Amino acid sequence: MSTYLLKSVRPLGGDPTDLLLRDGRIAEVGTGLDAAGASVVDGDGLVALPGLVDLHTHLREPGREDAETVETGTLAAALGGFTAVHAMANTDPVADTAGVVEQVWRLGRRAGWVDVRPVGAVTVGLAGERLAELGAMADSAAGVRVFSDDGHCVWDAVLMRRALEYVKAFDGVVAQHAQEPRLTAGAQMHEGELSGVLGLQGWPAVAEEAIVARDVLLAGHVGSRLHVCHVSTAGSVEILRWARSRGVDVTAEVTPHHLLLTDERVRGYDPVFKVNPPLRTADDVAAVREALADGTIDVVATDHAPHTVEDKDCEWAAAAMGMTGLETALSVVQEAMVDTGLLDWAGVARVLSSAPARIGRVAGQGRPLQVGEPANVVLVDPAARRRIDPATMATQGRNSPYAGTELPGRVVATFHRGHATVLDGAPASPRPAGDEEVDR
Repeated sequence: MSTYLLKSVRPLGGDPTDLLLRDGRIAEVGTGLDAAGASVVDGDGLVALPGLVDLHTHLREPGREDAETVETGTLAAALGGFTAVHAMANTDPVADTAGVVEQVWRLGRRAGWVDVRPVGAVTVGLAGERLAELGAMADSAAGVRVFSDDGHCVWDAVLMRRALEYVKAFDGVVAQHAQEPRLTAGAQMHEGELSGVLGLQGWPAVAEEAIVARDVLLAGHVGSRLHVCHVSTAGSVEILRWARSRGVDVTAEVTPHHLLLTDERVRGYDPVFKVNPPLRTADDVAAVREALADGTIDVVATDHAPHTVEDKDCEWAAAAMGMTGLETALSVVQEAMVDTGLLDWAGVARVLSSAPARIGRVAGQGRPLQVGEPANVVLVDPAARRRIDPATMATQGRNSPYAGTELPGRVVATFHRGHATVLDGAPASPRPAGDEEVDR
């Protein structure tokens, strides 16, 4: 394995120090370190964070390789500072069996850019009618611990209860896409004054909040872990606070775009801003920012959703929902949370690394930058500014809502178990296949 000496980096934005990465782990931490034969990285002015972990990534493979592949999606993740991602189950075929989740896991190992942890479907075919092979997926080589029908809500309360009961046996978690389907049939954007002005059918906040309320009650009743995907409304935040005050084991995520963008972006009918859940109001954005800062919302998860040009660049009603996010997530969090004083860099490490690793039960990820820990490290230049050009991104999806926008921060280097996947802001090389996994 390669040896790297990271000189004068600032762990979690603190005082400058050196990090020596050797044999896939952090070998030494201190000032004035030296190591014969080590590749030296000048980290002056760079913030060092534990490798980022995404709880919510759509890699599209198998079945929609025209939109994304495990190879392109995980390269995009590495360029964004991630060293692990959770691949959502809405592939074709759906990841609802041990065979399919193992296929995704092996594709991730072969690509080598990041660790890929498959998310298993809760129900067969995401149809919401009967439970998928939860136990078999948990016992597979992929070791699935997160289960979600994301893109579809597990709307049947009895089925949701059974899923929550089932996953307790192997310390799993059900990640709910909170959307009451009967309240959102045909919905196009957030329901409010603007939806009326634009003539687009509204997507009411209560459609999310009703499911969040039901499911925290179910989770509390059966004593199981619940995770709420892409929280987007102030009302959902209040329900989460209520549930936590009563000891319910519930965690939640917010996407970068729900931290920064509002429904005002829809005025031009640009389908790049069509997303599920929809962009909400400025009050909702303020509420989810506050909730992320105070820990009511645990993590930022990208909900990276690449689409083909044909599926996205068309009239609003026909356009697919979703945005890319892996290569811009850290910059958006800096813009929305760090540069506004709501989070420091230690807080960024919490919401983008340690908390998602804990929720997803990902060994070796989200660990402190200390001697003996796996060398999953990202170096960030917080003083940099960059203009976003989707055409230059590694993801196959060109549906970034930040095209032409200037954002702060730049990922300079990413180290995946001590191997440099990104150097000087550009792809270096994937982790060689067959390397020992130091975190298992």
